[in-house]
Amino acid sequence: MNNKTLSLAIAATSLIAVPAMADYTGLSFDGMDNGDGTWTARIFADFSAATDQLNAVYGDAMNDLYISSSNGFYQNAFGSHSSAGINPALIPAFPSLALDSWVTIGLEDQTGNSMLDIGIDWAGFNAGGDIMTDNGSWFATPEDDQCLAGSDLRVMIGQFTMIGADSTVSGVVNFQGKVGDFETFVATGQAFEYSMIPAPGALALLGLAGVASRRRRK
Repeated sequence: MNNKTLSLAIAATSLIAVPAMADYTGLSFDGMDNGDGTWTARIFADFSAATDQLNAVYGDAMNDLYISSSNGFYQNAFGSHSSAGINPALIPAFPSLALDSWVTIGLEDQTGNSMLDIGIDWAGFNAGGDIMTDNGSWFATPEDDQCLAGSDLRVMIGQFTMIGADSTVSGVVNFQGKVGDFETFVATGQAFEYSMIPAPGALALLGLAGVASRRRRK
């Protein structure tokens, strides 16, 4: 299994300048070649301080959320649309469950997981299709430790396994969280596109991200 992380800076052209020692800085991903014709991307929101938080990933009437794969997502029969439904005790008996596609705030399974979701129809995603919403969110409260950036300075937002080495995962997400002195931030229009490209003697992981279309503090 090949692992590589590519951190993607979000352009600061639309940022509002405020005095803060901590901040949301962009998107990154870990890419994994599964050796069976699929590959997996774990996508993260990156921060500059361990105490920064990601509280919600959302779409609304002004800022749609969508995540799609060019060849569809792998979904395991024992899996779930969210990490809160992943039972780690089943993985030894069903190893492919570890490759299930799901969304999250910080955690990879149901252990200690307080994440909730609202307003999103998961039927298409559970069948291997897209996630789309203009009125929904997955989220955890500021009191939940899974929101914290922690020592690695990032919070996972989802795991997505793509069918086919030539497939891509792309989308636009919107974030709400807390940075600095517990100051609320909103970052909209966070666009990304990740793919795994065969290269001579190796697998190269390529990540592309769009700029933030709007970002504001509250």
